[in-house]
Amino acid sequence: MKKWMYSTNHKNISFMYLILGMWSGMMGLSMSMIMRIELMNNNNNFNFSMSYYMMITIHALLMIFFMTMPIIIGTFSNWLIPLMMSSSDLIYPRMNNLSMWILFPSLMMLMLSMFTKNKIFTGWTLYPPLSVQNSSSINMVILSIHLNGLSSLMSSMNFMISMINMNSNKMNLNNLSLYCWSIIITSMLLIMSIPVLASGITMIILDHNFNSMFFNPMGNGNPILFQHMFWFFGHPEVYILILPGFGLMSQIMNQETGKLEIFSKLNMIYAMMSIGILGFIVWAHHMFTIGLDIDTQMYFMSATMIIAVPTSIKIFSWIITLNGNKMNMSPMIMWSMGFVMMFSMGGLTGIVLSNSIIDMNLHDTYYVIAHFHYVLSMGVVFSILSSLIFWFPLLTNTLMKTNMLKINFINMFFSINLTFFPQHFMGLNGMPRRYIMFVDHLTLWNSISSMGSMSTILFVMMFISMMMESMMSKQKMMFKFKLFNQEWMMNSPNLFHSFTENNIVSMK
Repeated sequence: MKKWMYSTNHKNISFMYLILGMWSGMMGLSMSMIMRIELMNNNNNFNFSMSYYMMITIHALLMIFFMTMPIIIGTFSNWLIPLMMSSSDLIYPRMNNLSMWILFPSLMMLMLSMFTKNKIFTGWTLYPPLSVQNSSSINMVILSIHLNGLSSLMSSMNFMISMINMNSNKMNLNNLSLYCWSIIITSMLLIMSIPVLASGITMIILDHNFNSMFFNPMGNGNPILFQHMFWFFGHPEVYILILPGFGLMSQIMNQETGKLEIFSKLNMIYAMMSIGILGFIVWAHHMFTIGLDIDTQMYFMSATMIIAVPTSIKIFSWIITLNGNKMNMSPMIMWSMGFVMMFSMGGLTGIVLSNSIIDMNLHDTYYVIAHFHYVLSMGVVFSILSSLIFWFPLLTNTLMKTNMLKINFINMFFSINLTFFPQHFMGLNGMPRRYIMFVDHLTLWNSISSMGSMSTILFVMMFISMMMESMMSKQKMMFKFKLFNQEWMMNSPNLFHSFTENNIVSMK
């Protein structure tokens, strides 16, 4: 227990992030399946519909704050960044340990909020006046988000300071890997956006418990103020989730194509920087329906469309990197191609929604659900699964079966598309999000979407069983990666310390 509880080893800590993220992911996935079963037909059995809205809220918070961020930032950054910088660990190992353990009480608070008398029913956006009902569940969820934000801030500062001070390349653009750059930009986004969210949810707590009137019009407050504060965090949060995925997929494509480096690496770095900066000045495109004047609408519409330019630079760089080499259709190439296709699809529907006139008709419909799930479920989650497969030999010294991985990818690709593609049609037909009832002519699309959700769960379970099978097998994987430092060139590197740390001990 001491090895894990007090560990300051970045590898142990990244494993604990992975375990927490996988548990949260399975919880969130099971909630999504319950919701889809409920929406399979119009004969709804959810007599206490507040539980349905609670499930929508907890599903979103679990998937964003407790599955995606701990895995894509916590697990991969902790494991890979010290190796990519040729350092023994991060600069503040004890703070790294603390930022991981804070997530456990945070997750506990979120799950316990489900068992209170007055359940949370606000959706993940926590908008007033829904969230200013004085219920203990909302207080618990807000405390949970505070703890999660504190964990993210500590991790971000640790990663940034480590890369600035411990990197032998001294921030040289040519030598720092794309994944390191993506984490630097992500850390800056987190440090700038999380305090704004913390301020907004603190005001909700004060409105609940101390009769303040920040968001109550009866006391000269303004509920729209919270929407501005939330989305000033909420839009950069989308890029906080996807930017590390960009970095991971760039490293994977670089390795799998056998090319010296990703096409136009410098432009990729500038594109990520542009995405990070532009992400902060487009927040009100989530708020076109609140009564913005036409000039403000035009500004946010134009700024949102401009984000398509650096994103397109990245997509074309990946396509050119994949082009020109013999396609051996390894599982990694398949995941890479699937990622580029699905993320492009999500981006195109995002450009559709950036038009304020179209958005006013499609706002809060299933079209929006389909859009952001194509970006997150098929952008971020595809990058997580492909990175788990790619770095699995480094994490566990074993290898998953190639043929099974190909079968799993094909099935998962079709299952996830079966789940979310019909939701475009539901949205275009006017089905609002978060509703438990719908008109009869949408039953077919809802049934197809629900079947896709259940098959997705099946193939996620298959993926986890493949991971467990390979870890329990006695066969060890001997491998060599061409990139970065000495540890990557060793066969079967030690899981309990970094190569440099071992070198220092032997020198002493």
